[in-house]
Amino acid sequence: MKKYITTASLLMLSLVTTSASAKVSQEEANKLGKSLTPLGAKMEANAAGTIPAWKGGLTSKNTTKSKNSGRPDNPFSQEKSLFEITSANFNEYKANLSAGQIAMFEKYADYKMPIYKTKRTAAYSDELYDVVKKNATTAELVQSGNGIANFDTAIPFPIAQNGSEVIWNHITRYRGGTAKRFITTIPVQSNGSFVPVKMNDQLVWPEFLKGGRDAKKDNNILFYYLQQITAPARLTGTALMVHETIDQVKEARKAWVYNAGQRRVRRAPNVAYDGPAAGVDGLRTADNFDMYNGAPDRYNWKLVGKKELYIPYNSYNLLDTTAKYDDVIQKGHLNADYLRYELHRVWQVEATLKEGARHIYAKRTFFIDEDTWGASVIDQYDGRGELWKLSEAHNIQYYDVNTPWMVAETIHDLNSGRYLVTGLSNEEPAFITWGKKVKRKDFSTSALRRLGR
Repeated sequence: MKKYITTASLLMLSLVTTSASAKVSQEEANKLGKSLTPLGAKMEANAAGTIPAWKGGLTSKNTTKSKNSGRPDNPFSQEKSLFEITSANFNEYKANLSAGQIAMFEKYADYKMPIYKTKRTAAYSDELYDVVKKNATTAELVQSGNGIANFDTAIPFPIAQNGSEVIWNHITRYRGGTAKRFITTIPVQSNGSFVPVKMNDQLVWPEFLKGGRDAKKDNNILFYYLQQITAPARLTGTALMVHETIDQVKEARKAWVYNAGQRRVRRAPNVAYDGPAAGVDGLRTADNFDMYNGAPDRYNWKLVGKKELYIPYNSYNLLDTTAKYDDVIQKGHLNADYLRYELHRVWQVEATLKEGARHIYAKRTFFIDEDTWGASVIDQYDGRGELWKLSEAHNIQYYDVNTPWMVAETIHDLNSGRYLVTGLSNEEPAFITWGKKVKRKDFSTSALRRLGR
């Protein structure tokens, strides 16, 4: 981590434009770690005491190390739920539910949310907190909010002042620096049937490449990404590579696919916005992955404010390797026995499609966890303005590596009754490997071709 921070250079984007928002003063930044958490959340408990004060979260310093850092031990395995929200009583809790969550109760008589005592487990390393605090006084929105200048590593706007800054915090949030995952994506049909799609993917920030960030080669690069499908047979060998740019208006995301049938690498400009994704049976768009990703230029971003919402949190039960996918997957939704919801403060941001812009979602309402800046719940609306899809991120704190991230994400089509779950690993021998250095050439088109074969 120390090498990561010392080798990370400020991403000074050479954009001839006026900043869309001002950086905060040093006096404001000094609230981080005092009245605000080091990432900018309210330090204090809520008035009702149902959301506790943040006291440092779960970290490698204060939590017993797991035997497997990719599947950390569940520190709350003995806890019982406080109560359940069901289709019979959800009206009592509407104030703390999103429109999409309410629609799930209205659609499925057996849908349940087990509610547990809130645990504010999110935590990063002290070194990263220092970087985030510095970002608060230097980072600026540019290109009308479509890019960032003077930003280092992660979370440019811990003291966010508008919707664009909040969504950039989600896009740039820290996910361990380098991680390789062995995961399963499962498109579930309306009758509950499914065929698992197995894949591995690798995510790396330039600072974690062997040799570190290269000021020229990595200019405007946020991260590098590889994905390879390994099952079923009809999709085996399909591979995707992405060089994720920060300002995608100035320089579009660079993406390539290896098609096993054609045995060739091709540029893939449609891996963006509402372009199709492989292995998901049409249930998500390219920018639905990781809840939301990519260029924010097609939407207007309105910061509504903060609210208290029941969101998936500390979802360690979804890592249960004694469970089979048949146990976790049910018709219409996941099995509530493996879920955990808690009451947390979230930022609410409304994204509405700009006039003249094209996307299958005309509006999206984001609910972003204040402690991690990760989008936890998203309601998505069609061109007629009708609620269409609900996305949820089932997060945990990977306390061995000081990183909050999801163990699974779901997207429900509220019209068809189908849904997609991505990230499950219950039947996989391994889940996440952290910290392995890779070479820049591992993210070349020739490497992609070899990966596909």
